[in-house]
Amino acid sequence: MTDVLQLQLYTVGEAARLLRLSSTKLRRWLEGFTVGGRFYQPVIRPEPTHSDVVTWAEFVEAGFLREYRAKRVSLQHLRPVIDEMRREFEVPYPLAHLKPLVDTSKRQLVLSMQQELNLEDELKLLVRLPGGQLQWAAPVRAFLDKVDFDAKGVVERMHPLGKASPVVIDPEVTFGIPQVKGIRTEAIAESYAEDGSLERAARDWRLSAKEVEAALQWELASRRAA
Repeated sequence: MTDVLQLQLYTVGEAARLLRLSSTKLRRWLEGFTVGGRFYQPVIRPEPTHSDVVTWAEFVEAGFLREYRAKRVSLQHLRPVIDEMRREFEVPYPLAHLKPLVDTSKRQLVLSMQQELNLEDELKLLVRLPGGQLQWAAPVRAFLDKVDFDAKGVVERMHPLGKASPVVIDPEVTFGIPQVKGIRTEAIAESYAEDGSLERAARDWRLSAKEVEAALQWELASRRAA
């Protein structure tokens, strides 16, 4: 297991805010939930831990699953596939190890899992087979457009506004708090708030005006989502 995946970075509330999810929803993904006397197992954690601490691996998987929830897909449809991936690839957080699945044989294996579990609705798939060619499903592609992998194929950082933006979430920089070139976006926003000058904030932090604008965009979007 790569050490970075085990880093304990956030509370559930902090992770939910960064992912723009409700704390209740994220906790359900992590711990499971009970409805009508029936207990539904967690989607992210192999078993409930009753911990309020969120690791980098769990944060990454929640970011992945958020792309499916954005399309209103019930994650209970994905849980059996995730469980199979855990067993087959022998990792507790298979969605944080996506790069190895670029291997066509691995994608073929995921496709076989989906078929065995009778997942046919395109929105509920991880892998598609249009015209006989294996492709990642749209939510997976959306997630891959926001992450970078290390040499071992593990997600090492996220770009919450997309890779064109300088705003980065890196577990080994500013303790996983969104930042631009190592400077927390909240600190940049505070500098701007002092006199409303992009140029002043840029000088204060030795950033470009566009980098300051990106930090402000993230902070504004985060406040709206709160």
